[in-house]
Amino acid sequence: MLALILVIAGILLRIIPHAPNFTPVAAIALFSGAYLNKRSAFIVPLVLMIISDLLIGLHDVVIFTWGGFILVTFFGLVIKKHKNIVTIFSGSFASSLLFYLVSNFGVWVMGWYPHTQEGLIKCYVLALPFLRNFTLATLLYTLAFFGIYELVAQGIKNTRYARILLTG
Repeated sequence: MLALILVIAGILLRIIPHAPNFTPVAAIALFSGAYLNKRSAFIVPLVLMIISDLLIGLHDVVIFTWGGFILVTFFGLVIKKHKNIVTIFSGSFASSLLFYLVSNFGVWVMGWYPHTQEGLIKCYVLALPFLRNFTLATLLYTLAFFGIYELVAQGIKNTRYARILLTG
């Protein structure tokens, strides 16, 4: 149930109008790694991206964007074992940087910039405004997903709904 909620929320938040790169996908990948079983953790961001990219439009960098979010899920698996505000915040920030590096490397590889050292540097420099929005979105959505989940979990932990709502 939780995995389905994350996929639906992620798709909706990607297709509604928003500031460039201000989406919850990295936060969902991080959260999935921290709270879902390993199989579901990797499937959630991938399914979310595939469906939403089919709706929004595919591009030649999808292997890098999808792969970047799969890599972010690994940070969530680390957080699962050491869940606290520092690891969650660090994981969120590291997720943004990792995605920035992977996705923009893909932009460069796919020929959007010359295949030179200068082209690679230019690619990363011109993507800095997107990194700002992406990092802010990832931090805010991470705080929201982790915070809301923990509040709900505390509220229903001793009820019959806990097994249904709090499992991946």
